[in-house]
Amino acid sequence: MASNITSFIKNVQDIMRYDPGVNGDAQRIEQLSWLLFLKVYDSREEAWEIDDDDYESIIPDELQWRNWAVDNQDGKALTGDEFTNFMNSQLIPGLKNLTININTPVKQAIVPEIFADVNNYMKDGVQLRKLVNRVDSLDLTDNNTTHDFNNIYETILKDLQSQRSSGEFYTPRALTDFVSMQIKPQLGESIADMACGTGGFLISGLNQLSSQVDTVEDQQEYVSSVHGVEKKAFPYLLAITNLLLHGIDEPDIIHGNSLTKNVTEYSEDEKYNVIMMNPPFGGVEQESVQNNFPSDLKSSETADLFMILIMYRLKSDGRAAVILPDGFLFSTDPSKQRIKEKLLNECNLHTIVRLPNDVFQPYTGIHTNILFFDKSHPTENTWFYRMDMPEGYKHFSKTRPLELKHFDKLIDWLNNKKEIIQDDQPKAIKISKDEIAKNNYSLDYAGFTEKEEVILSPKEEIQNFKDQNDELNKKINQQLEEIEKELGDK
Repeated sequence: MASNITSFIKNVQDIMRYDPGVNGDAQRIEQLSWLLFLKVYDSREEAWEIDDDDYESIIPDELQWRNWAVDNQDGKALTGDEFTNFMNSQLIPGLKNLTININTPVKQAIVPEIFADVNNYMKDGVQLRKLVNRVDSLDLTDNNTTHDFNNIYETILKDLQSQRSSGEFYTPRALTDFVSMQIKPQLGESIADMACGTGGFLISGLNQLSSQVDTVEDQQEYVSSVHGVEKKAFPYLLAITNLLLHGIDEPDIIHGNSLTKNVTEYSEDEKYNVIMMNPPFGGVEQESVQNNFPSDLKSSETADLFMILIMYRLKSDGRAAVILPDGFLFSTDPSKQRIKEKLLNECNLHTIVRLPNDVFQPYTGIHTNILFFDKSHPTENTWFYRMDMPEGYKHFSKTRPLELKHFDKLIDWLNNKKEIIQDDQPKAIKISKDEIAKNNYSLDYAGFTEKEEVILSPKEEIQNFKDQNDELNKKINQQLEEIEKELGDK
């Protein structure tokens, strides 16, 4: 199976490399992804037509995959300039401009939403026909092929490991699966990710729920359990396709910015039982966005605002797991202190796991952490655990990625928490809320005892330097703003 996946990916990449219009991996992945979406969507429509005799597609007949993509080897299939002209002047504009209204089902309304930002990069109509034929050769009616297709899709997501944009990092599947295993979502609970990217946390949540489905009613709860929001167009496309692949025919994924509504205006119906997130970090939000948050908690940093949002949108007794950089945990910035104070006073921050340095390589070498908390009661004590690199590993890479088995020791510890001293330093330690408060709400415990060796390519070294430079400039700008405010008050 793995060889088939490798063969498919190599084949489609080779086809696009011969096309003069496709420039780089990012465009190749985007081109393949929207074609895969149309293939998957057509397959789902065939199923909907069987289930509902009155089903009518939102897509006109001439734009449906089965009517333009399928090559019956009779010489009638579009190819060459005629094919690229069809793509650019009929298909993409036609799907982009489909008419929808408040009564349009979600599973149909997603089509024009997705194609609002889609591009056809390919200029060679012969290569385009080869690519479409290769995608169409996937038989989604066969369970083995469907499983294979899911793995192909996972491979595409892994290729995104070389793509990064303004602090948004694609979370490794092993990490989302581990988090979901610890949160243990239950059928009937709402599961949300308000910056869902490609939907990794939502899919891991669904995987936890799938074994709980026994009846038709259970299935109805299963398909309506996950909720997401994604700001960027390309990850939104991937998230929708990801959920369709996993049997969610009406994906509740909003294409928008979660931070643009006043957090005090959320009703109980807009809160969730489970929130699992890896918020964008390193980003800066405009004043208009910051004004949606209480003045005493206001911050310009995206990750800070998401932490506030999570606290407002988590139901009473709800559970959350959030991945955040060291900057949030250790900073003594007044706004971050107040956010952490609110977190400890209103939620039970029971566990913080410090992840190995390069879990998110090649995006960033910034240390990250998982915060596990719930809304059962205020924090009394917080456990800190340092997850070291697996034995025999100096760093993770594309060929030696983070795997679920690497969490085995951590899982054992989570089932039997106790303090651990290693090389005269705490690897696991319990700290009281009072002690954290006395330490100005710094969460700097169970730190790494020595710098981990991370081997990067020259390109990654340059990007790492840019990240550090951006972080330094941001800190300088924040200090200048504080100085200017003080001078303005005098």
